[in-house]
Amino acid sequence: MPSLQTKNLQKLRRDKKYSLYNGRNYQVYYLPGDMAFRKVAKGSAIFGGAALATIYGLSELSRYRKKQVRLAHVEAVEQEKMPFQDEFPSRQAQLSALQSTEEFDVLVVGGGATGAGCALEAVTRNLKTALVERYDFSSGTSSRSTKLIHGGVRYLQKAIMKLDYEQYMMVKEALHERSNLLDIAPHLSAPLPIMLPVYKWWQLPYYWAGIKMYDLVAGGQCLKSSYVLSKTKALELFPMLKKDKLVGAIVYYDGQHNDARMNIAIALTAARYGAAIANYTEVMHLLKKTNPQTGIERVCGAHCRDVITGQEFDVRAKCVINATGPFTDSLRKMDNQKTANICQPSAGVHIVIPGYYSPDNMGLLDPATSDGRVIFFLPWEKMTIAGTTDTPTDVTAHPIPMEEDINFILSEIRNYLSPDVEVRRGDVLAAWSGIRPLVIDPNSKDTQSICRNHIVNISDSGLVTIAGGKWTTYRSMAEETLDAAARAHGLTAGPSRTVGLMLEGAKDWTPTMYIRLVQDYGLEVEVAQHLASSYGGRAFEVAKMAHVTGQRWPIVGKRLVSEFPYIESEVLYAIKEYACTATDVIARRTRLGFLNVRAADEALPRIVEIMGKQLGWSEQKQKEELATATQFLHYEMGYKSRSEQLTNTSEISLATPEIERYKKRFHKFDKENKGFITTVDVQRVLKNFDMQIDENTLHDILNEVDLNRNGQVELNEFLQLMNAVKKGQVSDSRLAILMKTVEESLEQRKPVSVDRSGGGV
Repeated sequence: MPSLQTKNLQKLRRDKKYSLYNGRNYQVYYLPGDMAFRKVAKGSAIFGGAALATIYGLSELSRYRKKQVRLAHVEAVEQEKMPFQDEFPSRQAQLSALQSTEEFDVLVVGGGATGAGCALEAVTRNLKTALVERYDFSSGTSSRSTKLIHGGVRYLQKAIMKLDYEQYMMVKEALHERSNLLDIAPHLSAPLPIMLPVYKWWQLPYYWAGIKMYDLVAGGQCLKSSYVLSKTKALELFPMLKKDKLVGAIVYYDGQHNDARMNIAIALTAARYGAAIANYTEVMHLLKKTNPQTGIERVCGAHCRDVITGQEFDVRAKCVINATGPFTDSLRKMDNQKTANICQPSAGVHIVIPGYYSPDNMGLLDPATSDGRVIFFLPWEKMTIAGTTDTPTDVTAHPIPMEEDINFILSEIRNYLSPDVEVRRGDVLAAWSGIRPLVIDPNSKDTQSICRNHIVNISDSGLVTIAGGKWTTYRSMAEETLDAAARAHGLTAGPSRTVGLMLEGAKDWTPTMYIRLVQDYGLEVEVAQHLASSYGGRAFEVAKMAHVTGQRWPIVGKRLVSEFPYIESEVLYAIKEYACTATDVIARRTRLGFLNVRAADEALPRIVEIMGKQLGWSEQKQKEELATATQFLHYEMGYKSRSEQLTNTSEISLATPEIERYKKRFHKFDKENKGFITTVDVQRVLKNFDMQIDENTLHDILNEVDLNRNGQVELNEFLQLMNAVKKGQVSDSRLAILMKTVEESLEQRKPVSVDRSGGGV
């Protein structure tokens, strides 16, 4: 006899596949058409035609999926009838709602993409919804991704080569979700062409067939058809590419997005529709009650603590959903200490290097690195992202990028870029590590072969866990989770409305909206484009909060740092978006910390000042915030690894002529042969060239090189700097560039010899 849980799952929507982990193995349920498809796929193995099996079912599945999308869009139109709040409730109001509500239908634990997606799914299905997050929304894995919205080219390759129907369906579902996500948040996402360079003739048809299959699986939701490039055309589009032995290239399309802003948009949309959401709210333990008839304990909520104030309170709910990503097993063990782990964490490191390493609108895929991992090389926010690694790791809330992973990525980049492009360690502007919550495969030897699929697990006490998956499929994961939760807990839920449901800021956005921001408010074009792409239709609210600069242009919008388009009013708006710390602003409300750690460090004092004034922080609290955010940059964003390139105590490997040249350069500033230089020495030399640099700026410039922090740069420290510059470990030292410029200017000022001109006659 099938269990009640099995019967309930079989009644779920027929177009879905559900995976249930029962502590021993996975139970997977398919619709009848899927079963037929699976049989054909198995049969085709006899003839070696995996591709034929894929094509066989594609037409029926594509037709069914298109019909489903049309119906979902019609349902999404009904969102106008759902309660919608024009203003966000304050965080305090949200906390009050959590405490005062007698019982919620659903309490979601976890504020990443999946948790926020579950909250949005639940509240739009007319369920009374709450969400709590121990840190900030998107503070974990969801803000540390490759920034791609993709189906997974490598998973499709495995599906075809191994006739793996599971991975095929995962790719197909992800491609459907990719299309939907690009539609519902066009301001935060866009299609991106990605080039796959080919260096062997036999690989060209092989890769072309695989990429075409990727297009074919996408069907009517293919962003743009892939195409083959000749060697000449490939180098024209990607001039940094290595020319030697290049045969050609294949270009295909995936989506790209601002992951943290997307996550926050999902959470804010849930709040607009009435969900009570609160970041920095930690679950201390789960609440349970015993059924008097059966004697079985059931989860009925959670005892929570406001991390900011320390206040503790209960949140009661008919259903608790565990969407805590890498911390999935921690919450499951709150329910049952003896439960087996179902997640295996894997660390993925990414680095950010200057934008000139890649074209503005073309990514690169390295399909076979030296150890078999796939690495992407992508333009993002006018910078270049490279990654990712895939190594087993321990679960931590503060993952740190390791130097060996950074060097591995740099090494792989060198293999694909022209020798003319010197890939330097010093060009790494930021680095981060994200922990993927992969679902354990007991037969897997390493995390690289683990399928990125997801499972829905319901414990004996009713705790609903959604584990695994990936960013792109957050919505379908949430839909499956709510379907299973509604069945298991008898919730009266309406149909899913999240396909086609526009996210925060998307409704009023247009590609030319930034022009109105420039014309109506007097913002710089770059700033206006940034606001439009980050906030969509809500960008006008940010612009209204901007102060007048007092300059002829721009009229409003003072930048936090000169080289990035982030402005001070974004800090004020971030507080409306539930930002509670300076780290929230530099890491997730803006992306400054992910783009350039030194620029973020420079902006921090002003950010803390603005937040302190707005939130009533004491002077001591402001110092603590500054210290915490600085620590975040130093450890989690790679600033420490970056600075260690200069402070490395290894011997100086400069040749004798180089040392003499650099000593000569140093003594142009150290006129008195003290053996060190200070800001006074630098200012004295600059006066000869009618150059002025603010004293605070000069202090910052020297502090970058002042290893022993004694307020002066000694000759040995300067030689160590030049040694690091030579090795490529440091690439943008302001002191090194300044002193070289001064030396060259002094050389040009030398009197011209007149010996050969006969004394000038």
